[in-house]
Amino acid sequence: MNIASFAPLAVVLPILGAALTFLLIRHSRAQRAVSIALLSLTLLLECFLLASVWDGGTAAVTIGGWLPPWGIVMVVDQFSSLMLVVSSAVSLAVLVYATGQGMADGDQDAPVSIFHPTYLILVAGVSNAFLSGDLFNLYVGFEILLTASYVLMTLGGTGPRIRAGVTYVVVSVVSSVLFLISIAMIYGATGTVNMADLAVKLGELDQGTKTLLHVMLLVAFGIKAAVFPLSFWLPDSYPTAPAPVTAVFAGLLTKVGVYAMVRTETLLFPGDTLNTPLMVAALLTMVVGILGALAQNDIKRLLSFTLVSHIGYMVFGLAMSSTAGLGAAVFYVAHHITIQTSLFLVTGLIERRGGSSSVDRLGGLAKLSPLLALLFFVPAMNLAGIPPFSGFLGKVGLMQAGIELGTPLAYALVIGGVVTSLLTLLAIARVWNRAFWRSPSDAEHPDPVLLAPPMAAVAGPGAKRNTVTLLPRTMVGSTLGLVVLGVALTVFAGPLFTVSDQAAEDMLDRSSYIQAVLGEDTTVPMVLTSGGGK
Repeated sequence: MNIASFAPLAVVLPILGAALTFLLIRHSRAQRAVSIALLSLTLLLECFLLASVWDGGTAAVTIGGWLPPWGIVMVVDQFSSLMLVVSSAVSLAVLVYATGQGMADGDQDAPVSIFHPTYLILVAGVSNAFLSGDLFNLYVGFEILLTASYVLMTLGGTGPRIRAGVTYVVVSVVSSVLFLISIAMIYGATGTVNMADLAVKLGELDQGTKTLLHVMLLVAFGIKAAVFPLSFWLPDSYPTAPAPVTAVFAGLLTKVGVYAMVRTETLLFPGDTLNTPLMVAALLTMVVGILGALAQNDIKRLLSFTLVSHIGYMVFGLAMSSTAGLGAAVFYVAHHITIQTSLFLVTGLIERRGGSSSVDRLGGLAKLSPLLALLFFVPAMNLAGIPPFSGFLGKVGLMQAGIELGTPLAYALVIGGVVTSLLTLLAIARVWNRAFWRSPSDAEHPDPVLLAPPMAAVAGPGAKRNTVTLLPRTMVGSTLGLVVLGVALTVFAGPLFTVSDQAAEDMLDRSSYIQAVLGEDTTVPMVLTSGGGK
């Protein structure tokens, strides 16, 4: 049996874990063990899925015996399986981090009974979105992960979290309503929501109707992916949540929106009809996001703005409609999920050790905790695109693709990407200089914890609360593991670029996806372009 037949387990296992952890509501140790074990099993399954499609191509799995285009279809290809592996690896690291935080704090900030089931439901929603072969099931995946994210964002019930949660809920509901309206209009126009079937039937619509449906989906996904000018909600929403929640949100949720954009642009609306607006949006997202980051004094808000900024690189790769550009974008998505999550976890450790995430109150962290300085420095340089890290390799791939495209707008984006990278380095250097390098006494408003002598570098979960050093071993270990994974993306950049380019080639060709779902006899429509972007 093809291992791709087990793809639904990537959704079922986290849901099963959520149910079990809810039943173990009064047994916190068992609850933690079950959630970590089932998420580890899910990751192992997804690694096998990636291996099965690495050279074997795309595979489709029908649910419940209903054949496409009527039944639910899950599709495993290089892109979806790569996203599954990266997202689950990151989710597992964050879960271990959250478990360590809970044990150190007595689960006051993230109640075990609520956090673990909700977190696993979030993972199930993400996996469902990556595997969905029809638009409505993609919508269901979004709603699953968004419902879970509402709960996670407001854990603790503090005023700032509730206010941020309200903004996040309103924006998410608006984007979901737009998506649902788009699905209804697409079904009304074509009689199907199966994406492979739509790839065949949308080409039969008149250009005006097709463009309207295209724009509506782009706006809905653009809100979820935080593409400028639809990114206004993100910097105020993410920083207020607990550190592990902020980390998984920053790493994953916007990338699910990017995934939906890539999948629908390449499969449903191939060609270059809206490439120019996408490139303009990508340039503005880069520039506006990084300018916002430079104005921040809080590390969480700064990273939230850099998150917006670097979404622009991914949209740039998508908008080029070339194998080189899209392949670099796929690589960059995998890189950014890992690095951005690492930095938010490190920021949680900084807040714990220094008493604040504001650079106005921090100083001397490099001397107080050299390990913490290293954990920040490596992913920070990676995010800024310093050679030889994966951030540099991904950006070089995007720049090369832009130069190959050779249009004035592509050149403008290449220049904008270089400037954004330099400004990212400037923003990161300001944090390093002020939070790590200068003396605590030189801080504008130093936190008293920095001026007091440290008790120990790392504390175990059994330490008493009044002697806990602000860096529990479990939190440090999970963060270190994710930082090492980010370095591994550099070491294994060659194979990762290979699978990224294969994924891009298959997505632009479309035939393997369509024929895997509808059958090998299905005729794949030709893709018409006006500018030779392919």
